[in-house]
Amino acid sequence: MTEKLDLDHLRQWIGRDTEDSDIVTAQLVKGLRATLFQDIGQPKTGDAAPWTTHWCLAQPVFPMSQLGPDGHPTRGGFLPPVPLPRRMWAGGEIEFLAPLRVGDEAKRTSRIADVTLKTGSTGPLCFVSVEHTVTTPRGTAIRERQDIVYRDMGGPAPASPPKTPPPVAKHRESHVSDPVLLFRYSALTFNGHRIHYDRDYVTKVEGYPGLIFHGPLQAALLVEFAAKLHGDSAPQKFSYRGVQPLFEGGEFSINANETHAGMELWIANAEGQPTMKGTATW
Repeated sequence: MTEKLDLDHLRQWIGRDTEDSDIVTAQLVKGLRATLFQDIGQPKTGDAAPWTTHWCLAQPVFPMSQLGPDGHPTRGGFLPPVPLPRRMWAGGEIEFLAPLRVGDEAKRTSRIADVTLKTGSTGPLCFVSVEHTVTTPRGTAIRERQDIVYRDMGGPAPASPPKTPPPVAKHRESHVSDPVLLFRYSALTFNGHRIHYDRDYVTKVEGYPGLIFHGPLQAALLVEFAAKLHGDSAPQKFSYRGVQPLFEGGEFSINANETHAGMELWIANAEGQPTMKGTATW
């Protein structure tokens, strides 16, 4: 780490906000349905979009000259300038109030809610929590908290949790984490983070064994699986957290079990070990 991590300085970003808007197009819905292993169909004005379509909308756009070596925009601006080079989604919580529909103009208002510092096995970890509200002409559609984690580049990539017997799922789907799948989701979300498409960068610079599956893509698959099992009804609340990275090239599964409160869901790698866990309630 080349800069000192000044938490008091970073916490000055708490309360900063920004807003932007975008249109839910039929082409976007077709692309996202295809990427989420759904029937593509011929979406038309008024049709419901996938539940996490908002992650594809109004993404920040910066010139190439303002991108850092990892493909993200250089630090500062709306997000605090955390001087730790590795950045990933740690988890979050979503409240679904109404679906987005083809033709909607969706407005997203975002606010920095908290900045905290912890210590992990690889050194300091800085967590930035961002609150989002997504509205359409019909009212509020989504409320969300995203937790972003930053960590140092020094040392090896985080160790995987100890292997335990894989949990048994009542409901399960399996797919392959193909590099084309990762590329498609990066394109849909205008995500330039190199860990998802640049194998030389992710293996030689960040020290991982392969391309990394997007955290939000895992979460999106869990939400859609929960909705499908619950009569195409999205959960009122969905909480999720990353457990360990999911890498390209192998089979992965989407899993769910009913509970008294809703559903426990998880993504598992080819060995059956969870990579992301989620809880859905209705």
